[in-house]
Amino acid sequence: MKFDINDLKFNENGLIPAIVQDINTKDVLMMAWMNAEALRKTIDSSETWFYSRSRKKLWHKGETSGHVQKVHKIFYDCDKDTLLIMVEQKGSGACHEGYSSCFHYLIDREGVKIKGEKKFDPSAVYDESKASALACYRGTDVEKSCSIINDLYEIIKQRKQKMPEGSYTAYLFEKGVDKICKKIGEEAAEVIIAAKNNNNEEITYEMADLIYHLLVLMVNQNLELDEVFEELNRRKK
Repeated sequence: MKFDINDLKFNENGLIPAIVQDINTKDVLMMAWMNAEALRKTIDSSETWFYSRSRKKLWHKGETSGHVQKVHKIFYDCDKDTLLIMVEQKGSGACHEGYSSCFHYLIDREGVKIKGEKKFDPSAVYDESKASALACYRGTDVEKSCSIINDLYEIIKQRKQKMPEGSYTAYLFEKGVDKICKKIGEEAAEVIIAAKNNNNEEITYEMADLIYHLLVLMVNQNLELDEVFEELNRRKK
């Protein structure tokens, strides 16, 4: 049976509730709203996207914190008006208050209790005065450039998964870490030579080659971009 987004029953505002559950622990992490575009982006990117009713715009879960959700399965219910999304939660948690799950307020006969412990300091992630390394660049050409890195990283991951015939990237994965590291060494040397020649056009070209091969190594070693970004952010003075 072929899936058609139009078969789902979005409400009068074009939204549908999406319940997010951890595929490993089975904990319910959060509930948010999706419109058709957010659902398409979630399917295409394998990461959760939602629609903010207050800001009236799409948002990518983890875009500020780095705590993205890798989508494994998406279900809809028998009434076709609710989504259940099974994810692998990256980072420390899903809740903007610092907990692993948004559902940490427990109601009992004595009142409300907190279930669980905080996993991270939310002020270090969401406080504007302590913005992440990229937060000050929101909406600028710098953010677009970072998006290019993310897009290229995802393409390289797809090449590793599908190993298409004739793909240079697939060839590197087939040859393994020794070949990839050899190419990184060669490209680094080319950058040095271009710099010594004081040729900025050549430097730009060779740096792009070096960055590409570094991304191939990251994917080969199962290293996420967020891990490198977080390390760079820790080094920020």
